[in-house]
Amino acid sequence: MVLAEEVPLKPATNPPKKKSLREKIQYVKDNITLEPTLACYVIPNVLSRLATQNLNLDKACRVNKNYTDHVCDALLARKGTQYLAEETSVQELIAGMEGWKNVLLTAIPSFLILFLGAWSDRTGKRKICILLPIIGELLVCMSNMLNVYFFKELPAQVAIFFEAFFPAITGGWITTYMGAFSYISDISNEESRTFRVGIANLCLTAGGPIGSALSGVLLKHIGYYGVFGLSSVLYIFSISYGFINIHDLERPVTEKKVKRESSERGFLKSFFDVKHVKDTLQVTFKKGPNHRRTKSILVLASIAFIYGPAYGEFTARYLFTRYRFNWDALKYSFYNTFYICVHFLGALISISIFSRRLKWHDSVLGLISNVSKIIGGLATGFARNSLEMYLAVAIEMFNATSFTALRSISSKLVSSDELGKMTAVFNLMEVLTSMVFGPLYSWIYMKTLKIDAGIMYYVSTVLTLPPILIFAWFYLQHKTNNVGNKENTSEDKNSKSTKETDRRKNSLLSSIECVEEKLPV
Repeated sequence: MVLAEEVPLKPATNPPKKKSLREKIQYVKDNITLEPTLACYVIPNVLSRLATQNLNLDKACRVNKNYTDHVCDALLARKGTQYLAEETSVQELIAGMEGWKNVLLTAIPSFLILFLGAWSDRTGKRKICILLPIIGELLVCMSNMLNVYFFKELPAQVAIFFEAFFPAITGGWITTYMGAFSYISDISNEESRTFRVGIANLCLTAGGPIGSALSGVLLKHIGYYGVFGLSSVLYIFSISYGFINIHDLERPVTEKKVKRESSERGFLKSFFDVKHVKDTLQVTFKKGPNHRRTKSILVLASIAFIYGPAYGEFTARYLFTRYRFNWDALKYSFYNTFYICVHFLGALISISIFSRRLKWHDSVLGLISNVSKIIGGLATGFARNSLEMYLAVAIEMFNATSFTALRSISSKLVSSDELGKMTAVFNLMEVLTSMVFGPLYSWIYMKTLKIDAGIMYYVSTVLTLPPILIFAWFYLQHKTNNVGNKENTSEDKNSKSTKETDRRKNSLLSSIECVEEKLPV
């Protein structure tokens, strides 16, 4: 007979086996889902951008304005200083069309995202949200090839309209981002989420310098058809890979309910229900444990204070470098590629070392990012030569980590059936912020140019102070919750220990009684 005392209190555990190189490669392969899809979405997008801009200028010059080939060739080659009147006329025409194009590109996706977020949460369908905007970009490439083929027959307005129309009706980048980050939150736990979100951000960031570096060279050597054809192939690969490898998580009960609602009321009526807009917006202001509503509002405020200055600087950065350092387009393209690569490296260090290995909280990553931004912003504003401008980029290399931290924090505030809504509000805030800060920074730069061209960077430095306070508050909340969790864990352990002691005592008494009964009297 085995008494209770002889049963081990804690089962023996084998030490974790170290993975071989092949096992590590297989682990990475198994965990790669949408990352190639995102990379092959960004690369052709940036790759075809220069060709699209050139095509629009080309059409405006040769078709709309009906200038001679000699004049238009000089303008496209940027050798047309003797044709300043013609260049001004073409740029004014394009600028006017860019205005309504940007409205179309932002207004329709901003409207759709309010319904798409709720719909993807109800159905669990993230794949269609990720892939549909990529199909829209593929249609843009095909439209551009048709505009090249019918060059003289179709004016610039047609090319620019379809350049905006197809991405707009398919949801645009805002829908892809919503689907991608909601999907990552669905398939990852809280411990690995920051790392997975960071990897996705890196894929979106890494595509920029690759496409930017190749765009000018490819356009020169293979022309419009080559660039748009190559971009189409990459989009098709992105769509095919995503269709095969991205799998929506099953939500059988909810899906049946949604199908029943759609059949009873009609899909469009069910999809465009105003109630879903209300539900989406209420996610931000919904009360919950651990100051959920306060944290949600602070996340959205941080987006405005972080993304706004970043977007504003982007709109005026080229003009700033031309004015202060007399850079041409080639020098600026080198700087822009360096800028993206350094920020990519900083984000990689943050997610692989600070988050993955050292297990630092998201709020710490946010603090590092914003401190880096403040110092780098001041260095950029005070820069008086090209070397100092490049050094300023190195100083603010961790700046790109803020959005990884914010996306991770926001995804941990909501349940799985609210991820789409929260991500939709997050991305909508980005769009609205860009609509405000783009014109604002252009106005600030224009008004302060003769005083000091770097004033816009000093404004960014001031606007970055509130996010530091917000991330500091998030960190204090994290530490407070950790203390509370440790106390609860200690109490649970004491309770379990007391129960185990009582059980062992009872078991021992029972064993003694059994032995006494068997003893001969």
